[in-house]
Amino acid sequence: MELFEGRPADCSGRQEREVRVYDLLDRLGIAYQRTDHEHAGTMEDCDRIDAVLEVTICKNLFLCNRQKTAFYLLMMPGNKAFRTKDLAAQLGVARLSFGTPEDMLRLLDVTPGSVSVMGLMNDRDNQVQLVIDRDVLKGERIGCHPCLNTSSLRFATSDLLEKVLPAMGHSPILVNL
Repeated sequence: MELFEGRPADCSGRQEREVRVYDLLDRLGIAYQRTDHEHAGTMEDCDRIDAVLEVTICKNLFLCNRQKTAFYLLMMPGNKAFRTKDLAAQLGVARLSFGTPEDMLRLLDVTPGSVSVMGLMNDRDNQVQLVIDRDVLKGERIGCHPCLNTSSLRFATSDLLEKVLPAMGHSPILVNL
């Protein structure tokens, strides 16, 4: 794996959802680095990607309430255990479960394994609430997929909070997990 500055020189053959992420970051004037890799399906795969990016890619979980009327995208450190009960209590929700692949595709235009904060750019009706564990924000840079898990990006955490999320029309709820 190799680290590149910005978008690929040639985007032909890349999925439209990935190219839209590069377009957004470029339009916002955000400096970012990228690495391309095989499908990241295991924690070992993610560890190798993290080493190239020199940043930890967050664990991203797509969740919903029991009635499937409220959806959440949780960003948390990959090394933290996820306890549904703890998060549900902080959000004031009776019960949380994983959202379906169909809802993930409909709301974020991503598929399982490719969930990323960048998918919120496709949630134009703000149906998905971003939830961030405060530990994610402690790092100077953040790592994520560009809506496809065969590439990974890193950029400044401050750019996520001050430029990317406002451009997407999303504000996070901060939690302690």
